[in-house]
Amino acid sequence: MEWWQISFGGFVVGLLIGLTGMGGGLVMTPMMIFLFGVNPTVAVGTDLLYASITKIFGGWQHWRQKTVDWGAVKMLSIGSVPGALLGALTVLYLQSSYAHSVEGIVAKCLGVTYLLIAIVMVWKMLSKRQAVVAQENLKPEPKKMIPLGLIGGFIVGLTSVGSGTLFMAMLVVIYPIAVARLVGTDIVQAVLVTGVAGIAHFAIGNVNVPLVATLLIGSIPGILIGSRMTMRIPAAAVQTCLFLMIFLSGFKMLLK
Repeated sequence: MEWWQISFGGFVVGLLIGLTGMGGGLVMTPMMIFLFGVNPTVAVGTDLLYASITKIFGGWQHWRQKTVDWGAVKMLSIGSVPGALLGALTVLYLQSSYAHSVEGIVAKCLGVTYLLIAIVMVWKMLSKRQAVVAQENLKPEPKKMIPLGLIGGFIVGLTSVGSGTLFMAMLVVIYPIAVARLVGTDIVQAVLVTGVAGIAHFAIGNVNVPLVATLLIGSIPGILIGSRMTMRIPAAAVQTCLFLMIFLSGFKMLLK
């Protein structure tokens, strides 16, 4: 493919990440495999490094907008950083014999989780109770955030999927703050988790550096535009978008 076509693919994914905080691994990894002809193992490592660099710009934009919950970022990262490293090291150990079966099992588990979370989100959006309202004074709980970070980080390091979708799906349920802050928090912590996993994959030779550079040409402006849009689009619209992505992601994972 021409370089501008690859960059345009990066722009679309960057816009999606900036607007919703998720979708990178679910879109970018299959795009590299099926459209760009990249080996699946290399696609995972390349996507992780690409996602980390892309999300630095999205995180910077959310920091400027003051839509980052740093307490939640800290607690998630305590678990997600070592979890991502463990996931990447597991790939090194399993990719010769068991990689495909392990990824299949993880995909099915993620699919069921996404569909369950989507059902919970619908219930919350339709409910008339106070619980639906974003709780700005809510404090992150270590007993919820750290285990979420550890499990989510491991899955990200293993498959490159989940740095946005998995964390956003769970955060929407266990930490109902304003949507813009939720997206900003997710993007900032994802910089760390994908960065650690990406560097580990780079060390074992699973990263295509020229492809990363070409994707970044499009994804950096995409994520900056998407991040700004979270402040201008009504919260209900973003929540609906999140629900649709989680719901469709669940089916996509179950069909893998």
